[in-house]
Amino acid sequence: MNARLPLEQGSSRRQFLRHTAACAAAGWASTHLSSAAAADVATTANAPSQAKLELYKAVKWGMIEGAPTVLDRFKICKELGYDGMELISPADFSAEEVRKASDATGLPVHGLVDMKHWDVRLSSPDAKTREEGVAILRQAILDCHAFGGFSVLLVPGRVNGADESHDHVWKRSIEGIRQVLPLASKLGVRVLIENVWNGFCETPEQFRDYLDEIANPWVGAYFDIGNVVKFSPSQNWIRTLGPRIVKLDVKDWSTKQGFDAKIGEGDVNWPAVRQALREIGFSGWCTAEVAGGDREWLADVAKRMDQVLLS
Repeated sequence: MNARLPLEQGSSRRQFLRHTAACAAAGWASTHLSSAAAADVATTANAPSQAKLELYKAVKWGMIEGAPTVLDRFKICKELGYDGMELISPADFSAEEVRKASDATGLPVHGLVDMKHWDVRLSSPDAKTREEGVAILRQAILDCHAFGGFSVLLVPGRVNGADESHDHVWKRSIEGIRQVLPLASKLGVRVLIENVWNGFCETPEQFRDYLDEIANPWVGAYFDIGNVVKFSPSQNWIRTLGPRIVKLDVKDWSTKQGFDAKIGEGDVNWPAVRQALREIGFSGWCTAEVAGGDREWLADVAKRMDQVLLS
């Protein structure tokens, strides 16, 4: 189910997004509901392939500098060869602006980031803060749907002392996420959990088990390739998470430069990452999450993404 759909027309873009979301949901179901399908995945993992990965590139909204309007940002990304856009919520622009820019450039919106998940955490020891976090997440789902996207990136909380322990983050965030799933399923917007340096799920097995406890096809992983390198190799995480991975954040990391390492110049073993992605049958969106810059900088980011993921 890796067929590329045409992106030139608005209706085709919407079909493309629905198709991608459906494929991702089907992958989750095969992992959780069918032992035979799980065996097929294991068989695939034992049969390495050198086939070119089918991936779609984007950058984080805040990385695009020197573009005063929504349309300008879309145009820059289109001209530099990016395949789509990831936006933010809350935003200081309207859904109408986004839709017009998308139609004008032929670039779909693949999703957005809940920008308040760090400050208003679902894991907070304060019940009112958690309620606010749920309301913000619900609005992000509505915004995503209005923009034409199909996923919201969420950091589920932060381990922050005795009142916000790993167990608290686990239980409180799941409780909050479950409250928005009826809306998510109605609008066709997935809630994708990103792995970050928040003290939570620092092994691939923990992250896998966390997603499996939620046990809902509208929740998956927004796997950040660079964020896990200090814990264990990215390729091991990919194999463990398997089809739970819906989208990728792309960055590098090194013991010497940290996140200042440019994509392809850090400690990520990119050939091993590509092979692991082939083994799990991944195809879909890959969004760079590095320092922002002007057109020249973003062109270099696109080139580096091609080099590490498609070579």
